[in-house]
Amino acid sequence: MDNNYIVSARKYRPMSFDSVVGQQALTTTLKNAIASGHLAHAYLFCGPRGVGKTTCARIFAKTINCMNRQPDGEACNECESCKSFNEQRSYNIIELDAASNNGVEDIKTLMEQTRIPPQVGKYKVFIIDEVHMLSQAAFNAFLKTLEEPPAHVVFILATTEKQKILPTILSRCQVYDFKRMEIQDIVSHLQSVAQREGYTAEPAALNVIAEKADGGMRDALSIFDQVASFSQGNITYATTIANLNVLDYNYYFRITDYFLGNDITETLLTLNDIVNRGFDMSYFVTGLAQHFRNLLVARDPQTISLIEASKEIQQQYNTQAQRCKSNFIVKAMKLLNNCDINYKQSKNKRLLVELTLIEVAQAAQDDGESAGRRPAKILKPIFKLSVKNSAPATAATQHVATASAPTRSQATSASTMTNKAPVASSISNTKTSGFSITASIRLTREDGTKKTTDQTKGSTPVEPSHIDKPLDSQQLSMAWISFAKTLPQQETALAQRLLDLESNLNITSSNNFEVLANNPSVEEQLKNSRSAIEQYLRQKLDNNSINMSVRLREVKERPRAYSRQEQFKNMCSMNPCLLKLRERLNLDLS
Repeated sequence: MDNNYIVSARKYRPMSFDSVVGQQALTTTLKNAIASGHLAHAYLFCGPRGVGKTTCARIFAKTINCMNRQPDGEACNECESCKSFNEQRSYNIIELDAASNNGVEDIKTLMEQTRIPPQVGKYKVFIIDEVHMLSQAAFNAFLKTLEEPPAHVVFILATTEKQKILPTILSRCQVYDFKRMEIQDIVSHLQSVAQREGYTAEPAALNVIAEKADGGMRDALSIFDQVASFSQGNITYATTIANLNVLDYNYYFRITDYFLGNDITETLLTLNDIVNRGFDMSYFVTGLAQHFRNLLVARDPQTISLIEASKEIQQQYNTQAQRCKSNFIVKAMKLLNNCDINYKQSKNKRLLVELTLIEVAQAAQDDGESAGRRPAKILKPIFKLSVKNSAPATAATQHVATASAPTRSQATSASTMTNKAPVASSISNTKTSGFSITASIRLTREDGTKKTTDQTKGSTPVEPSHIDKPLDSQQLSMAWISFAKTLPQQETALAQRLLDLESNLNITSSNNFEVLANNPSVEEQLKNSRSAIEQYLRQKLDNNSINMSVRLREVKERPRAYSRQEQFKNMCSMNPCLLKLRERLNLDLS
């Protein structure tokens, strides 16, 4: 073990304003305030973790006490004040961790130190980190000193949760909001650290580290050290995603290609590979939704910069985005977003994800341009299976082919083929994930021309049949709840009313059911939504004859409360002896 080893987050901690990464606006403001001598007595630095709040507070404290500041406003690092600060022996800068010292006594002890003037330098600086952790009593004890501190005292408060700070504290401080680091700023800094350490690092690998850090430089340097140890200084993209267990973005590009080619088989196999590698399907769904978002912004050169990735990956997004239609990308984003919303509530999570992927693939085949002016486009089948002939072909055999590629549910004729009788075939409707795929039969004439028909000469047509499943109370309740959960957010009130009425469903026949409304308002709302509800239930329950009726629940009249005299009169009618007892004892009702 090397006792001299220092983690990169500490080793490369900025020591001057110019070395702070990603906060140029704030550091420039602080340098100008120091140069002009317009210093406030209290500052509040707030922002996410690891973006430089405490680091800037220390640099600010060192700079205002520097005895020989540089023309650019930086500390000289040579005077006694700077040397004592760099060697961590300065008595002019006092730091307090409010997370572990948040009581009244801790603040009182700190306030007593404000009375002692600085020995070297002009200011005594108190840095209170995680100030939002102070108790209510500690805030009150701190408030008076913060409002009127001695002339030689400067307070710098740092917090990640600005909303928890009392308004009376905020009004007495100059507030500086630190922003999250941008991907490119983190990558540039990591490249500089890699060069100093003698590491080799691929830009794509550093980009993954920057994305994983979520805008925090400290987190990025910690992850950088972890990957560097794993790869022994050779930081490649492959070793980075393996060490961090990050899903390779190439998976998303491949699956999108499968969508565009309507290759459901490879899509589901890729999903299975992702699951077998230990990735959570929810993580995959959100990543795929983000991928389609990137495809959308990559279509326009003005918005492609919104993709937080390297130039090479941005170009890869642009190339694939040109192959995708805008309406397909938007529909895919909606489907994946709905899948993400329903993921936690789903009992069969894998089925939910697989159905979503199938729907996205079908959306890629639907151009959505008919707008009702032409018949709906017949979508391509989900699975492509080869159909083998079960009998040898003869001269009189007619060639059967579908209008589109063959579907997995095509049925071949079971009748025996003869030389005299032609073969009649039919293809039943195939329902897959809410889509009805119907294939027609093309029969070849003897002259070589083709026509589309459902029957041949001398044979009777075979109509496709569909058997409605009878209503089941449990399945009806589940489908009713499912419909309520599919309603958009703006119809939350209707969704809640439907959920409340789940126990008021009564099946009256195999195809009909009745809903009991609690009041006329609910009755009218149900009647207005009747068409949408019936359409959803018919598809969900595989019954095209479902009908819903709405009836107002009858309110039974409540029995009124009887007075004492009425109660006694009723009792006497059932037992006349009570009246005689009352007269004999000369009793009266109070």
